[in-house]
Amino acid sequence: MTRRLLAGFLGLVLLVLLGLEIPFGLLYARAETSRLSNSVERDAGMLAELAEERIEENNTDELPELATGYASGTGARIVIVDRTGAVLTDSASLTPVGTDLSAQPDIATALRNRPTVGTARDPDSGAEIRYATVPGSSGSTIRGALRLSYPTDVLNGRVHDIWLTLALTGLGVLAVVTLIALALARWIVRPVHALERATTQLADGTLTHPPATDLGPPELRRLAASFTHTADRLQHLLTAQRAFAAEASHQLKTPLTALRIRLENFEPHLDPAVHDSLEEAIGETERLGRMIQGLLSLARLEAAATTPEAADLDAVVAERAAMWAPFAAEHHVGVSTAGHRAGHVWAIPGALEQIIDNLLANALRVSPPGTTITLATRPVPRGVELHVIDQGPGMTETERRRAFDRFWRASDSHHDGTGLGLPIVEQLTRAGGGRITLEAAPGGGLDAVVLLRPARTAAVGPPWAGASGAGAESRGSRSGARR
Repeated sequence: MTRRLLAGFLGLVLLVLLGLEIPFGLLYARAETSRLSNSVERDAGMLAELAEERIEENNTDELPELATGYASGTGARIVIVDRTGAVLTDSASLTPVGTDLSAQPDIATALRNRPTVGTARDPDSGAEIRYATVPGSSGSTIRGALRLSYPTDVLNGRVHDIWLTLALTGLGVLAVVTLIALALARWIVRPVHALERATTQLADGTLTHPPATDLGPPELRRLAASFTHTADRLQHLLTAQRAFAAEASHQLKTPLTALRIRLENFEPHLDPAVHDSLEEAIGETERLGRMIQGLLSLARLEAAATTPEAADLDAVVAERAAMWAPFAAEHHVGVSTAGHRAGHVWAIPGALEQIIDNLLANALRVSPPGTTITLATRPVPRGVELHVIDQGPGMTETERRRAFDRFWRASDSHHDGTGLGLPIVEQLTRAGGGRITLEAAPGGGLDAVVLLRPARTAAVGPPWAGASGAGAESRGSRSGARR
């Protein structure tokens, strides 16, 4: 942003400088050309009068002194001819005395009593000159002519000098403006960067360094103050919400435990006909206890600000498969691993174990006896995929879209799930920069796909950055019985 502001300031100043200096330079060049022409014509007329007086008095010996005296002080060249066009003197000594120049256009015109002013090539030196050729006459009597010429190099040098002066002046102005613009840009951008850092901290969970409210323009100061107030208010509300969920869940555990014990103590005193209802009531208290435990887990997870670390996905998959295999065998369900080596991925500490445990528990609840749950890993261009595939009844597309909603359970669900397992899995996955989706498994069942960042891309943001949120995460999400 500093560079853009600086480029904008300098571009505007450069445009103003060009709009002022270019017309000024052109006007100066035109004025110098006009001034030189007028000076040459005026001096040529004066010198022609002096030369005509000496020719009239037959003092032609004084003509060389007249010509060289003027030429030595101005850098000009003077050629004087008599009424026949014969050279009387040349201040540059390039044309011998007596040479006939009457055939040259400007000399012939002057001998007809008409002056000539213009630009031409010097026939002797070949340089471009600005000249004025005027007659030396008294009334209608012509006694000679005088040509006064200046090399245009003198004029060009003056024009070049003014252009150089204008360029150096413009560079000096640009240098001063650059320093001023840099200071101004930093004055404006510094509070913006502070707001950016504060916004990043707030997005990570805690605003530890609020932006200063005494830097930059008044508008940015007010914005920083408003942002700080909003951030404090938001953090207070989030803290109060998490504290309420955690405390409420924690306080409910003791009375629920006491209620379950009281219900169990009623069993010897109740008619055997109501024992089934008693068992259902006890089961509901146990499910409510698991739900409270899930709420506690979510509250702790949302309040935590753990940094992801590299974890060996292959080792965790093998370990959890070995841990769950005996328990699954009791339900006549197999647990197998497949796929390619995945290597290390990014996840918060302990998250991979919880993700796999929750997904295996969900899959085991719906897997018919004689089926197999498969844990498969597969490297993909965007990261590493972990698939947990069951051979259960599967879910419809509508159910998969709603599966990550808290407390949601399918209408045909007959198990005792709480509806919090998949939200916990989703939260753990997103905390490590990944995402989870649910897809229909080939041949029936459900395929829970967990996309994780490979550890080798730590310096690069996750390829799905910016796609988080309820809308992005729910596409293809798991629905059906919340397990």
